[in-house]
Amino acid sequence: MERPSLEINLPDTYEEGKLYVVDSLNNLNKLNVCPDGSQHALENTAGSNIRNQCLFFVTFILTLIVSLALVSFVIFLIIQTRNKVDQISSRLISEKKNIEDLKKINNMILKDPCLRG
Repeated sequence: MERPSLEINLPDTYEEGKLYVVDSLNNLNKLNVCPDGSQHALENTAGSNIRNQCLFFVTFILTLIVSLALVSFVIFLIIQTRNKVDQISSRLISEKKNIEDLKKINNMILKDPCLRG
């Protein structure tokens, strides 16, 4: 008596599974499961994602440019303020020298009796 073979041939089963999947995909494609309108909706979604990414990129670049402009302006203001402070301090030093000279002249006038009148 012959015994029926209980061996399972796994490679054949795997190949049959692949063929089943391919056939199922072909059948879905033939049935046109996605009507034209929904395919356009999917395309629009992909297109809007690309537009959103592009919009984000443009917004990011503009933000960087504005930030760079603001930082440049702040640096310009710091340099201008430093220049003004230097000018004011040099004026104060010259005024201090003038005041010291006037004090010396005043002391000379007070010490010399001929110049008092």
